[in-house]
Amino acid sequence: MARLNLLEETRYEKLPVTVYSDQQAASVAVAKRIASLIRKRNAAGQQAVLGLATGVTPIKVYTELVRLHKEEGLSFKNVITFNLDEYYPMKPDAVQSYVTFMNENLFDHVDIDKAHVHIPDGTLAPDDVAAFCLAYEKQIEELGGLDLQILGIGRTGHIGFNEPGSAPNSGTRLVTLDDLTRRDASRDFGGKQNVPAKAITMGIGTIFKAREIILMAWSAKKAPIIRKAVEGEMSGEVPATFLQLSDNVEFVLDTDAASELTRFDTPWMVKDCIWDEPLKKKAVIWLSGAVNKPILKLTEEDYNSNGMAQLAVEQGPVYQINIDIFNQVQHTITGWPGGKPGADDSQRPERAEPAKKRAIVFSPHPDDDVISMGGTFIRLVDQGHDVHVAYQTSGNTAVWDDDVLRFMEFAIDFKESVGEDTAKMKGIYEDMRKFMQVKQPNQIDSLEIRDVKGFIRKTEAISGARYAGLPDGNIHFQALPFYETGKTQKNSVGEEDIRLTMELLQQVKPHQVFTAGDFADPHGTHIVCFNIVIEALRRLRQTEAWVKDCWVWMYRGAWQEFPTSEIEMAVPLSPAEVLRKRNAIFKHQSQKDRPVFPGDDAREFWVRAEDRNRETAQNYDRLGMAEYAAMEAFVRYHF
Repeated sequence: MARLNLLEETRYEKLPVTVYSDQQAASVAVAKRIASLIRKRNAAGQQAVLGLATGVTPIKVYTELVRLHKEEGLSFKNVITFNLDEYYPMKPDAVQSYVTFMNENLFDHVDIDKAHVHIPDGTLAPDDVAAFCLAYEKQIEELGGLDLQILGIGRTGHIGFNEPGSAPNSGTRLVTLDDLTRRDASRDFGGKQNVPAKAITMGIGTIFKAREIILMAWSAKKAPIIRKAVEGEMSGEVPATFLQLSDNVEFVLDTDAASELTRFDTPWMVKDCIWDEPLKKKAVIWLSGAVNKPILKLTEEDYNSNGMAQLAVEQGPVYQINIDIFNQVQHTITGWPGGKPGADDSQRPERAEPAKKRAIVFSPHPDDDVISMGGTFIRLVDQGHDVHVAYQTSGNTAVWDDDVLRFMEFAIDFKESVGEDTAKMKGIYEDMRKFMQVKQPNQIDSLEIRDVKGFIRKTEAISGARYAGLPDGNIHFQALPFYETGKTQKNSVGEEDIRLTMELLQQVKPHQVFTAGDFADPHGTHIVCFNIVIEALRRLRQTEAWVKDCWVWMYRGAWQEFPTSEIEMAVPLSPAEVLRKRNAIFKHQSQKDRPVFPGDDAREFWVRAEDRNRETAQNYDRLGMAEYAAMEAFVRYHF
C-alpha cells in the first residue's frame, strides 16, 4: 500500500526524484554514493571514471569527499575524472576557470593523479577545438565510458552548457551561451560584459552514455526549472527534459528545489491530505486563482473538480470554509505595523501594547530596508515608534569604479576650495586611476577604493534613513566582518559577526525585529545576514528576558515575494506612500539606473519594488479583499 501511495504521489514525475531536508544532507548522500563506487572499483582493481560538474551546486559534495579522504581514508589514486565543461576562451589559472574551481574544491585536497584529470581546454586556438572535442569523446570511450556523471541544472534548463536548442544526441562541442546563463555568471566575472560568450561542453548524448546520472539542485530559485524538467514534456527548449529518456538517472533535490513539484506544491491533486490550517489556506487561495473567483464565490463544484473533494467532505460545507479562509486573509491586513494602540488585537497581526514600540530593521545591503519595506519603515516612524535601522554590510562591492573617481574629484575640489593641501589625496587618486586601467574582472580593489565605495553607500543609506524620518543616532552601520573580503566570495560567518549583532540588539532591546527573508538574492548575502540575526537572538533568549517579547518579522521585495497563503501581515500603501517609498529608494543613487549586480531582472530596483507591491495588492483584490494601490508583506519567524 505504501508503494502504491508513493506511485500516486509521484504520478506527474517522469523520472526518479529523491528529496532531502536540506542541501547538506543531500550532498553527503551523493558523496557517499561516489565514495562507494570508488571503493568498489578499488576493491576490484579497477578505475572509477567520474563525470564532474562545477558551480555552487556540487561544492558541498566535494567538501564531503575531501573529508572522507582525510578522515576515512578514501583514496582517489585509481579515479579518472572528466569535467563537463569550461568557458571559452579561458586561461586555466584564471579565478573563474573550472580548472581553478576543481583544484580549489577537490583535486588539491585529495590524492588524485593529476594526469587522470580531464577538463576541456579553454586556451585552444579556434581551429583546434573540434579535434580536441573528438579526442575528449574518444578518451571517455576508451575507458569504457563514465561510471557516474553528476550534474547541476541552470535556470534555462541546461545541463553542462547544453543550452536550449541542444540535440539529445549531441557530443562534446563548442557552444554559445544563453544570455540568462551569462547573467547568472556575471557576479563571478564582475559583470556580464566579462563573461565569455562561448564554452566547450560535453553533449547530452555523451552524458546519456554514463552508467549512472545524478542531477542535483538546491534552493527555491531552481524550483521552476526542476518542475519543467521532471514533469514537463520533453523539449529542446529545456534540455534537461531529455533525461526523462534515461533509465539510469536520478534527481537529488533539497526541499526548496522540490517545492514546485505537484506532490509538494498542490498535494491535494495526487493524494489524500491531512488538512491542517496552513494547507487549507494554501489550497483555497490556490483554488481561487485556478478558477478565477473571489474566495467567497467558490462552490462545491469548484472544490470537487480541482482535487479538493476530501476537504469539502471532511470540513464542509464549503461556504463555511470560504468564510473562514476569507477572514484569515482579511485579518493579515493592517495599517498599523507596530500594532494599533488601544485596539482589540485578537484578530490583528501585531500586538496593541506597548503602544510605542522599539523596532529595528536589519538591512543586509545599504538599500534593502527602503526597497523591501520602505513604506512600512516610514509608517512606523510616522506612528511614533522608536525605529532603528542596522546596515549589516557595507555593500562596497556593488559600486561602479567611475563613481569612486567622481567622489574623489569632488573631495579634492572641496579641499582646495577651503585652502587645504591636496597633494596626498591627488596621489591616492592617481594610484586609483592606474589600478582601474589594468584591473581584471573581479580583481580585489585596493583598500582605498573599497573604502570610498563603502563611504558612497554609507552616505546614501544615511540619506534614505533620514528621509524616512530617523534621527542619526538610530542609524547603525555594522560592517560585519564576513562581508569585508573585497571579493564577491565572502568569508564564512564568524563569532565576531554574531557578537556585534548581539551587542546592537542588547543596546536597542527591540519589541520588533525586521529582517530580510528574501533568500533568492543572487549574492547569497540575505540568508547569511538572516542567520546571523536569528543566532544572535537565539543566544540572547538564554539570558535576556526582553527577547521573549521580541517578535521577528521577515520581509521580501527586491528579488521575490512571499506566496499570498504565507503572508501574516500585509501593510497597504496609498499612492502617496508609494511615492515616498520611491523617493527613499532614489537616495541610493549608486544603485539607480544600472546597478553593478542587477541579477536576471532588467528593471531598476524601485520599479521591481513597486511592481511587486502592486502585485501583492492585486492578489488580495482578486481574493475579494479591499483594493489598495500597493502592499508590503511580512511573515513572522517563530523560534
